[in-house]
Amino acid sequence: MGGSRILSCPIPGFAGWGSPAELAGDGIRSGVRELPLARFAVGRAAVQRTDDVWLAAAREAPSSQVVLVRDGSVLTTGGGPGADPWGQPDPDVALVVLDPGAAVATAGTVNDDAWLFLGHDDVAWFAVRVPGTGAAALVGSSSDALVHAPPEEPPHDEPVWTPLRAVGAVLSARDAGLATTAVALDQWHTRNLCCPRCGGRTSSAAGGWVRVCQVDGAEHYPRTDPAVIMAVVDDDDRLLLAHAAAWPERRWSTLAGFVEAGEPLEAAVRREVAEETGVVVTDVQYVASQPWPFPASLMLGFRARAQAAEPHPDGTELTDARWFTRTELAAAVSAGDVVPPGPTSIARALIEEWFGGPLLAVRDRLR
Repeated sequence: MGGSRILSCPIPGFAGWGSPAELAGDGIRSGVRELPLARFAVGRAAVQRTDDVWLAAAREAPSSQVVLVRDGSVLTTGGGPGADPWGQPDPDVALVVLDPGAAVATAGTVNDDAWLFLGHDDVAWFAVRVPGTGAAALVGSSSDALVHAPPEEPPHDEPVWTPLRAVGAVLSARDAGLATTAVALDQWHTRNLCCPRCGGRTSSAAGGWVRVCQVDGAEHYPRTDPAVIMAVVDDDDRLLLAHAAAWPERRWSTLAGFVEAGEPLEAAVRREVAEETGVVVTDVQYVASQPWPFPASLMLGFRARAQAAEPHPDGTELTDARWFTRTELAAAVSAGDVVPPGPTSIARALIEEWFGGPLLAVRDRLR
């Protein structure tokens, strides 16, 4: 199975939580847990993508399995559009899986561009793209605003469109891998209807993994934008967290930013921390990665050591930044003064690795 996993020994004392001071401990490290969107249980079967005859037959085969994707959301049982990406997801959520005929009936009009080949195990797996509810974000808007916009609440007990970002942590490995790939490809197709070389229209090919310009024949492939995200600690083993200007109040997370052209990952970590908070970091170490298709990122997690300094948020991207001890973070999470990132994110995994255990368990224990 693909994905990122860092294994380590169990965490001492996890059977019974102690006081905030005891939870601060001696810097116990659990290792980063398996990252939710890095899991994949279905083989990608890339060799089949260019076999048009095989793909056409598989799309008609009653044994083939199909999921539906739209605007960063997937059709599920459980979950729903009101799911909070920063909250605890419904543990019973699962992908709705249909045969090809039922998928077409549910999605409505389906053309060749709507089909995405996701892989093959005992059967062929596809996604069908359902037309979105709005246009992609333009200049001046967050690039991921559309995929986080919840649609109308559907009738009770019917399949619902659920944001992947909100439920990736509780999907099975199979469902998480299928949904992540489907959302990533859907977002790429939505944004690449025209050729970047000549402006001509493009069409889908190779099972949805290529777009071909209808004018000059150029082939274009799904893009991935690398972004660094880092757990920054100081000499007192305090963690640096920040509040972004675009977030509702009380939401805090680790620092992150996109890698610039021609820039090594370690340099991107140092630059982003310095630009956003004025803190200088050294000893940059890679931890793990996971796809973040909102719309096209690959999040590369790091640890970094900070020289002693008070953070000074830039006032543009960040409005607040501060150091937390484990005791302080436990108390703030328990009181609701800090809402940590959602469990689907790598930020949550980095924080919990530093903390030494699940923040949810701490919150529930200390209330």
